[in-house]
Amino acid sequence: QVQLVESGGGLVQAGGSLILSCTASGRTFGSYAMSWFRQAPGKEREFVAAISWDGSTTSKADSVKGRFDISRDNAKNTLYLQMNSLKPEDTAIYYCAAASSMRTILFSRFWGQGTQVTVSS
Repeated sequence: QVQLVESGGGLVQAGGSLILSCTASGRTFGSYAMSWFRQAPGKEREFVAAISWDGSTTSKADSVKGRFDISRDNAKNTLYLQMNSLKPEDTAIYYCAAASSMRTILFSRFWGQGTQVTVSS
């Protein structure tokens, strides 16, 4: 069992940056592939980025490539999402999730409660 808590969301102007954090409880954080998803009002939840248990492999949605970076610090049980050059269409609730492997990211077992990111134009 792992509990996930996101933080770092807020209101930012277009072109600005934010860093989201996801802190996990328990001592098994380092064994999970971790990811970020987001859900905008009236839209389905979508994949943003994922990172393997050791940080050696990452994957990102085309819509955020070149702007967002995912990283993790297993010693701190924390996952990060560095978001640069933010656009109004990035406005959404951002969720972190834990899965047994990169192949099962879409079926992540554990989810955080989400943090709101709002980008003004």
